[in-house]
Amino acid sequence: MKKVFNTSIDLLPRHIPSGMSRRSFLKRFGGGVVIAVALSDFDILEGAVEQQYPSDLNAYLKIGEDGRVYGYTGKIEMGQGVNTSLAQMLAEELDVKLGDVTMIMGDTDLCPYDRGTFGSLTTRVFGPAMRSAAAEARIILLQMASESLGKPIASLDVSNGIVYEKANKQNNISYAELTKGSGIVKSLKEKPRLKTPSEFKLIGKSTRRTDGRAKVTGKALYAGDIRLQGMVYAKILRPPSHDSKLVSADTSAANSSGAVQLIREGDFIAVLHEDPEIAEKYLSKIEAKYETPDSGLNENTIFDHLVRSAPEGNVLEEGGDLERGGMESDEIFEEEYLDGYVAHAPMEPHTALATMEGRRMKVWASTQTPFRLKSNIAEALKMKEEDVQVMQVFLGGGFGGKSSNGQALEAARLAKLSGKPVMVAWTRREEFFYDSYRPAAVARLKSGCGKNGVITLWDYGVYFAGQRGARHFYDIPNHRTVAYNTRWTAPGVHPFATGAWRAPSNNTNTFARESQINRMAAKIGMDPLRFRLNNLKDERMIRTLKAAAEKFGWKEITAPSGRGFGIACGVDAGSYVAMMAQVDVEKSSGKVKVNRVVLAQDMGLVINPQGATIQAEGCVMMGLGYALSEDIQFSGGKIHNRNFDSYQLPKFSWTPKIEVVLLDLPHEPAQGGGEPAIICMGALIGNAIYDAVGARLNQMPMTPERILEAM
Repeated sequence: MKKVFNTSIDLLPRHIPSGMSRRSFLKRFGGGVVIAVALSDFDILEGAVEQQYPSDLNAYLKIGEDGRVYGYTGKIEMGQGVNTSLAQMLAEELDVKLGDVTMIMGDTDLCPYDRGTFGSLTTRVFGPAMRSAAAEARIILLQMASESLGKPIASLDVSNGIVYEKANKQNNISYAELTKGSGIVKSLKEKPRLKTPSEFKLIGKSTRRTDGRAKVTGKALYAGDIRLQGMVYAKILRPPSHDSKLVSADTSAANSSGAVQLIREGDFIAVLHEDPEIAEKYLSKIEAKYETPDSGLNENTIFDHLVRSAPEGNVLEEGGDLERGGMESDEIFEEEYLDGYVAHAPMEPHTALATMEGRRMKVWASTQTPFRLKSNIAEALKMKEEDVQVMQVFLGGGFGGKSSNGQALEAARLAKLSGKPVMVAWTRREEFFYDSYRPAAVARLKSGCGKNGVITLWDYGVYFAGQRGARHFYDIPNHRTVAYNTRWTAPGVHPFATGAWRAPSNNTNTFARESQINRMAAKIGMDPLRFRLNNLKDERMIRTLKAAAEKFGWKEITAPSGRGFGIACGVDAGSYVAMMAQVDVEKSSGKVKVNRVVLAQDMGLVINPQGATIQAEGCVMMGLGYALSEDIQFSGGKIHNRNFDSYQLPKFSWTPKIEVVLLDLPHEPAQGGGEPAIICMGALIGNAIYDAVGARLNQMPMTPERILEAM
């Protein structure tokens, strides 16, 4: 006779989520089995836990009384597919169907604290912890089933959420039956045994996105899709330039009509109405005057300004003797590489809806950092943090740009001032103006090599791109790498906000490094693949390059060969990537057509190969933009690109044939996949252009005009 396990194990995590009492924690989750995880208990990624996460619980899962599994994480879903890959991990270790897992992401009342979704950290940092929580839950459920079925655990197994006796499968009990009447909240103290690759049924298998149907049918909810009774839209007075100062504003024409609600708090002026077009109409009636200084900075003068403004350099690594390296070199190369400002330009502009419900504030926002937003709102509006809740919604792209949360702070501020639910949806014009751009940067490189193809000197300095990807991975005896400003932000130096942009820093650093490598190979007449292999001892990079070459069918070249072959490689988010391309260049116009891109990626254990492939393909397409066309034009703090008529994103017609090779390494730890492939695109295409027509470009984007000039 089966017995239903009815117990309450009161083993709460060492810390309950911020603002959540012991009683409310138990009440919130009711019956079922909850396993909490503290990442500080895991040796997952050196430095990541200390830098990114608190020491209390960071994620947990629940097996409900209906047998459904809920995974809770402060991470968010913005198109990268982690809602599917995390669900795969949970379903794998729990032995349930993937369709029985629901991911709850980014809800600050339900989910534990997380610093934000960036850096391709979700899979490689959260993955092992979430798998361990699921494995622990499986053990607990097996213990419960053993008592219920009257059989030892060793005689039991699990399939699709059903625990059964191996010798008699008819003797079974479901997770749903086991969790009825149970109230178990347990903190994971030790890492249980995880499944090995030979045991995988879901991990490593290509899986369709769990949110695919909802997004295709329009059922998926983004911030702009939320509707509340009495909701109004806000249109906000904007300055003409980031350095403009409001001198005066005559709001009488908008305020006296009675048709709209006008809010003014200092220089913050907004018009509210249930119809956004009416709000916009009355906003245009406000007569505002601004003072705007002339800084003299623009997209052409910015690079000299950056070098002049640079702080003392931070030596990232060095070895050998640079003077000796120069003396041992048959050829010396001194080059400067330039990279302009680039916008995130997500499909979904920044959007947020905020409402006050009594003393509590609820916010639906397109944000990569829901907990930071929660804190910022509480601080700005002088509220308690527990009185602010950021809700779960999908994001239509972020790429690092949806971390500052300006639109959500505006919506929350207006909701409190007006007493109404307020939607702030930035127009594309506002999106371009308030974006935190990928920073303009300068890289200066002095290198040397022998006629035998051995690099003897490498002296690299990067200004304001940041240090990610600045360290080289080649075997160079005499080398130094210096970062002048190690981050991608530099308030007071850039004329407007800068921030993380998909694989921040690494796009610029890889462009400079891999362009220089090809330049040296061409000068001594050596094939660029052979030159790289000649200077590598890193086995991961060697096998990744060889995998790309095999797929591409690489034939040795001496550039410029006229074939239009390009090659570049790099390391990001724990993954190694090697890429090869073939391009055509129209000599009369300088127009580039990228025909084929092959990329090989060593990212350890691949959770969802289809998802990883799609991410790599997205990197290729997005990388075409920064390499060939995307560039912000500005005068001081005034942005001239305000829509896609003056800011060229890649078009469908640009799409090359893309072939992705994911190295089969199931016994290696899973690494990041959302960013690595994009870092090579600039150097990859630049090297291919040189091979096609002999034009070497040291500045991105490599526009037709710059190509013609170089030719």
